[in-house]
Amino acid sequence: MIFTETKLKGAFVVDLKPFEDERGFFARAWCQREFEEHGLSGDIKQVNLSYNIKKGTLRGMHYQIQPYGEAKMVRAVRGALYDVIIDLRPASPTYLQWIGVELSEDNHRLLYVPENFGHGFQTLTDDTDALYQVSEFYTPGAERGIRYNDPTFNIEWPLPISVISDKDRSWADYQGVAAVR
Repeated sequence: MIFTETKLKGAFVVDLKPFEDERGFFARAWCQREFEEHGLSGDIKQVNLSYNIKKGTLRGMHYQIQPYGEAKMVRAVRGALYDVIIDLRPASPTYLQWIGVELSEDNHRLLYVPENFGHGFQTLTDDTDALYQVSEFYTPGAERGIRYNDPTFNIEWPLPISVISDKDRSWADYQGVAAVR
């Protein structure tokens, strides 16, 4: 695997290192040891699948507060999505900055999302499946979110929103440091 740190400290794009032949290719898609060698959480407590029917579907921006903070490893196993993360760590030099990365069944790319980051995505194709490996159990009382169009961040979504849940549409604007505790 090829680890490339993004402009957000601790967040990585992970590309496969395929071994190709006439059959196609083989590549390691996960290795706890390699993640830990890069200082990343290698714990996986849940694996979640998100199936999205329509292009333009938006999910997010989600995170869990401590002590239930979760690192995520996200990839599109079918279709394509625009994955967005926001650094919500007050002591970080990239606090309140965001990035977007295209993940698709064609590029086989994974995005590593550290703890205390907001996370969401918008589908770029119909019938998109996102697979998440998560380092912490889902804990409803620790779940938080930020509205997708919060002016604090001015996230530039690539498509008009076709589908969004009432819950994701209703998250409040980000309230600063208190929001991640």
